[in-house]
Amino acid sequence: MKRIQIGLLAGALMGLSACSTSLEDYQNTSPEFDLKTYFNGEVTAWGIVQDYTDKTTRRFCVDIVGTWQGNTGQLHETFYFADGQEQIRIWDLEIDANGKVTGSAGDVIGMASGSAQGMSFNWQYTLRVPVDGSEYDLAIDDWMFLMDEHRMMNRSYMSKLGIGVAEISIFFDKTPPVRKCPTLD
Repeated sequence: MKRIQIGLLAGALMGLSACSTSLEDYQNTSPEFDLKTYFNGEVTAWGIVQDYTDKTTRRFCVDIVGTWQGNTGQLHETFYFADGQEQIRIWDLEIDANGKVTGSAGDVIGMASGSAQGMSFNWQYTLRVPVDGSEYDLAIDDWMFLMDEHRMMNRSYMSKLGIGVAEISIFFDKTPPVRKCPTLD
């Protein structure tokens, strides 16, 4: 019986590792993701936050304005949550000669880092998240997938001590004229 349990556990772990992804998986995909090109000017995005049970706990819209001077940029994000809360995050970004992106923001602990490959961009950082009067530092594994020159999908996986606590799904659109966030009532 113990052999069967060990075999099932090993099979499950192998199945989990088969589901993992890396940037190299997107090497020959298109369109080519370029952070400076996509996040230059105005972009609007809509998203949901789901907790560890897959229950949608928040909805939001975010207006983003990206500006660049060479390989140094800033993303100004204004979040409008369905519960009426507003939040601003300002990213300061730098792209090195190899295309690696580093960045910081007021609620990011340390430096964020990421890279693009094909249609994908993977961005990792630690985010300080307020919840019911407490603050939690959560590891974020953020994946962006460029659909075309105007639209992009984003999946962010939030974890604490290696355990998944939430996922965020976001749809970005910069089709002219860019629509601003409506009130989410």
